[in-house]
Amino acid sequence: MSMDSTIARTRHVAVIGGGPAGLMAAEVIAGAGAGVVVTVFERMPSVGRKLLMAGRGGLNITHSEPFDNFLKNYGAAATWMEPLLEVFPPAALIAWYEGLGQQIFVGSSGRVFPRAMKASPLLRAWLGRLENLGVHLVSHASWTGWNTAGSLTFMDNSRGKVATFDAEAVVLALGGASWPRLGADGGWLDVLTDISIAPMRPANCGFAVDWSPMFRDRYAGTPLKNIALSFCQGPSGDAMSDAIIVRGEAMITSVGIEGGAVYGLSAPLRDAISGDGAAVLHIDLRPDVPTAVLVERLQALRGGASLSTFLRKRAGLAPVAIGLVQEALHAGNHLPVSLADTEFLAVLIKAVPIRLTAPFPLARAISTAGGIVLDEINTHLMLRRRPGVFAAGEMLDWEAPTGGYLLQGCMTTGVAAGNGVLDWLGRERLIIVK
Repeated sequence: MSMDSTIARTRHVAVIGGGPAGLMAAEVIAGAGAGVVVTVFERMPSVGRKLLMAGRGGLNITHSEPFDNFLKNYGAAATWMEPLLEVFPPAALIAWYEGLGQQIFVGSSGRVFPRAMKASPLLRAWLGRLENLGVHLVSHASWTGWNTAGSLTFMDNSRGKVATFDAEAVVLALGGASWPRLGADGGWLDVLTDISIAPMRPANCGFAVDWSPMFRDRYAGTPLKNIALSFCQGPSGDAMSDAIIVRGEAMITSVGIEGGAVYGLSAPLRDAISGDGAAVLHIDLRPDVPTAVLVERLQALRGGASLSTFLRKRAGLAPVAIGLVQEALHAGNHLPVSLADTEFLAVLIKAVPIRLTAPFPLARAISTAGGIVLDEINTHLMLRRRPGVFAAGEMLDWEAPTGGYLLQGCMTTGVAAGNGVLDWLGRERLIIVK
């Protein structure tokens, strides 16, 4: 047969998991051109369910801050993530998003959002692009491992039958174990028993607080707006010392506290509770008002006004904030006791202590910490013990706060795994945006 009549061999790639990391890996691989057929397997009836859930909060896709500051949000994984983010940084994700016909805007905090403030338009456009690239989507397919012949095995959930699939490369993007009703249930832990996996822990989660019955009944379900949360990882737990500070909002629940600002501190808070049994979170109820100004305002004669009325008028506190001050006064823990009353109240308003006793359960967390340890993968995200098998997204041992960092990390590892597959197949490496 002459060279001109040679027929190129079709190569099959399986992507297991239809979340952001898996879909991004599928796009990178399929976008390399003819000769590679990509099939995405998803155990749920449809793909992108967690992405759609994230869209209910506006879909914070990434952050516009300088790269060095952005990278710090990946904590212990920053060194490992840096080369991946250099290939597919926030600017590349924004360009990719706009390439799907979606408009974005940058909020006052530097966070990047879609104009539509939801995920459904993005997902529809994305699935249309994947269809045009020839990507096949198979739903109701729960991955169960490999058979003795090396074929992938799946349980067809819609028919209750076992199916097999032969692939020259595989991308595992099955997520962690948070929000299992959306698809990521951690079931892959029972399959990859020969791989070292760091214990799964809740990330971007809320925390349990032993509220008094009166406070719980009155304020459960009430948001705390325009606050600053701080946590000192030192032994003193003193919020006035060097601390991690996050601005934002939170939500009082019947069993504790959660919300975006809390999620930004969830990793150190979770780890502190694991080591010490509890952690003290401090809430600045008036972050834009200096302590000295509060002291001056509170020096007015209180007269016969109740403490609640006095704090509302002189400190500008909302009812739930006043409730937190009263809760702390009644508890009497971790409060400065050597200051005059006015200073005492001002300092308390600027750092109300909340004792956290446990993180919310993993199934209620936004994301998952833990996963496949980094020693198990190479620089292309391929499992060292399973050549041709790559991993991406929350299956890997990294975590990042919400605010754009989590979704960016998932998409970036999807790009890295996709490029890794192309390298493995010997094709020209693809970078979506330089």
